[in-house]
Amino acid sequence: MKKKGLSTKDVVAIGIGAAVFLILFKFVAIPTGIPNTQVNVAQSWLSLISILFSPMVGFFVAILGHSLNDAISYGSIWWSWVIADGCYAFIFALLVKRAHLLKGALNFWKVAWFNISQLIANLIAWLLIAPTLDIVIYAEPANKVYLQGGLSVIVNVISTGIIGTTLLSLYLKNKGQQTLLRKED
Repeated sequence: MKKKGLSTKDVVAIGIGAAVFLILFKFVAIPTGIPNTQVNVAQSWLSLISILFSPMVGFFVAILGHSLNDAISYGSIWWSWVIADGCYAFIFALLVKRAHLLKGALNFWKVAWFNISQLIANLIAWLLIAPTLDIVIYAEPANKVYLQGGLSVIVNVISTGIIGTTLLSLYLKNKGQQTLLRKED
């Protein structure tokens, strides 16, 4: 019988993952020229965490990390984008699960599936969820939020495609090295 809920390992991963996400989100961001929209490497980290653990862990890392960043940086939380970030992690993790990215070597098809999955998740999160919630919750003008969402899709797909794929590759190479290290008798 499988235990339901989050394990201790998951809770620790959420805490550490959210802390790293917050640091990356706050300190490693490149402005795009569009207000409140930047190139952020935190999403690449979020993508890796979502693959390594689960859709729920990724969701909670995004929710905690993004909301802490907003609270610290702006004094309030912009819930529409926090929720969209959590949905990105959850959707992405569900999509990549079928590719068994952590089993065997990283090949062309796994990289393609990783990037198609993150494209789909980004489109849903930033062109559907975030703008819709911005309009419903904050009465933001549609043209503004769809511009922000569209730009977010573009920069997230590019940065996650480059940085996320690199992180996944480095993880898999390091994981392979770990199996070679054994205690001698």
